[in-house]
Amino acid sequence: MSDLSKVRNIGISAHIDSGKTTLSERILYYTGKIHAIHEVRGKDGVGAKMDSMDLEREKGITIQSAATYCTWGDYNINLIDTPGHVDFTVEVERALRVLDGAVLVLCSVAGVQSQSITVDRQMRRYSVPRLAFINKCDRQGANPDRVADQLREKLSHNPAFVTYPIGLEDKLNGVIDLVNMEAVYFEGEGGSDIRKEGIPSELEGKAKDLRHKLVEVAADFDDELMEKFLMDEAIGADLLNRAIRKGALSLQMTPVFCGSAYKNKGVQTMLDGVVSFLPEPAEVKNEALDQDKNEAKMTLANDPSKPLVMLAFKLEDGRYGQLTYMRIYQGTVKKGDSIINIANGKKLKVPRLARMHSNEMHDIEEAVCGDIIAMFGVDCASGDTFTDGNVRYSMTSMFVPDPVIELAVSPKDKTGQVNFSKALNRFTKEDPTFRVMRDEESGETIIKGMGELHLEIYIERIRREYSTEIIVGRPKVAFRETISQRSDYNYTHKKQTGGSGQFGRVGGYIEPLPADAVETYEFVDEIVGGVIPREYIPACDKGFKEAVVEGSLIGQPVVGVRVILNDGAQHPVDSSEMAFKTAAIMAFREAYSSAKPTILEPIMKLEVSAPEEFQGTVIGQINQRRGVIMGTESDAGYVTVESEVPLSEMFGYSTDLRSVTQGKGEFSMEFAKYQPVPRNIQEEMVKEYQKKRAEGK
Repeated sequence: MSDLSKVRNIGISAHIDSGKTTLSERILYYTGKIHAIHEVRGKDGVGAKMDSMDLEREKGITIQSAATYCTWGDYNINLIDTPGHVDFTVEVERALRVLDGAVLVLCSVAGVQSQSITVDRQMRRYSVPRLAFINKCDRQGANPDRVADQLREKLSHNPAFVTYPIGLEDKLNGVIDLVNMEAVYFEGEGGSDIRKEGIPSELEGKAKDLRHKLVEVAADFDDELMEKFLMDEAIGADLLNRAIRKGALSLQMTPVFCGSAYKNKGVQTMLDGVVSFLPEPAEVKNEALDQDKNEAKMTLANDPSKPLVMLAFKLEDGRYGQLTYMRIYQGTVKKGDSIINIANGKKLKVPRLARMHSNEMHDIEEAVCGDIIAMFGVDCASGDTFTDGNVRYSMTSMFVPDPVIELAVSPKDKTGQVNFSKALNRFTKEDPTFRVMRDEESGETIIKGMGELHLEIYIERIRREYSTEIIVGRPKVAFRETISQRSDYNYTHKKQTGGSGQFGRVGGYIEPLPADAVETYEFVDEIVGGVIPREYIPACDKGFKEAVVEGSLIGQPVVGVRVILNDGAQHPVDSSEMAFKTAAIMAFREAYSSAKPTILEPIMKLEVSAPEEFQGTVIGQINQRRGVIMGTESDAGYVTVESEVPLSEMFGYSTDLRSVTQGKGEFSMEFAKYQPVPRNIQEEMVKEYQKKRAEGK
């Protein structure tokens, strides 16, 4: 295992239903990790190896990213199969954070879909080199050329076919290897016997054109190849492979492979591509922040003899306690070693090291940089960095999106309270996008997440894994409040009681932040001449911060606001931090009501795909839900409608869509932005909130 050039850490990610889990299943079969193939929605009731949760098997979707390892030739591949559903997007973020390369799976009929775009954006965020696998070439309407065009147009990739199907739909026989210019057929049980021969005569012309294009794209990355290409000389496979690899690693070229995982065709050639074109750990630049040097950026060395640095990127509750998935970036870790959690400084012993094969564990004695392993009995949170104590480095954290939907939940009977709390504690630790809070007014427990399915799965898991029945309230959307104009404030807080009183005056104005601002609140201190003493300025900031937690329209957080403090007054005896904090809270409330406050609602990007005959009905449904159609596209008898719809109007949409499209309509939805609710709806919401408050009193 010490030869790092023979290690590949890859992830498989794509739009839901593109066949990622089926592809992972075939990879495990061809690499000898499993000896029988089971389908995702298999009739045999076994389910895919990588979908180890019962829920995943029932719904036929991947919920948690599963980790496994396998060998292909003399290469070790650490593989993570990630979910395609947007509600589990953090699982994809988490996997891409620790992977060196990725396979973007696309359906040869549907092509680049909304979630493919999201996944691609995530890959770019972490600069992950990728190759594309156009799957399902056996399906009716398969068109790999169109998918390659979409890669170029929709995702701005620079794609080039490395393999191309021999025949399409039910005539798919094998693939053409365009580097070696030969036909590859997959025969025998499960397609594991590979036969190579000359390219069928009717495809020779097409193959020559595609190879010419491949050489043309790859020539940009290798001078020797460029020279031969311009001189029209013969180009060998080694030289071409070298150039494709350079292009893929620079993220400026996407090698494209074709096949059908379900029909066992083209997976082995794609695996060859993984080891040929995706990076080894040493070729990836990994940075950490040095805590001893004011978070200065450090490039980690892929060297087993250097101090240990590893990242806990995923937690799971296993049979024997918490299972922590770790990616080692530098150094070596052995069973029994002492490691330190940089987040809290705690020191602990490594009790047990394992390599994961979905939900099975294979014990190992040691692991080196470049490896992905699992540990037991290591108490930590997702995203914590561990070292051996010689350095204090922290890996940069992952991007975690804010939740957009919330539900009030409670256990059905009091006896379930302990298990209910246990479950919520565990899930918040495992999943940073799943949040739990207590509503002080109603005393309810509120869970927040990325979508209906996200919360539905967790509620179902509490029922099954913790045998606790749950009462679920109506889903609530995470509204926000903001201001739409500048408003001045000048507030004096004075209170005279027996003994010393309270006094503090604050003056200034509030204004909306620019639309592209990253922060939701900004405090600007423009006090001159010490009218408010320096030591009281933080108390003013604290007061304003407290005031924006709850707006006066519907009691939701206020965002997009800048508070400028430029005037004030103090009293030599009666002024205190408390007095200025209270003055700030009251001043904000006063200014807020005259700053034209508005309610903001989350707007979702909705993509619906359905047979063309239902186009009118689908669009009608979206319009009824206050949706704005952004565009429609027809292809192969199906229409895809892209729109932006308020989340509050989307409850129960899946049932409605299914009923009007005879069960053939599919949709995917992700958060796009916040925007003001229409005036009439705002007035209704404010009325309802005030009525509730009056009743509460």
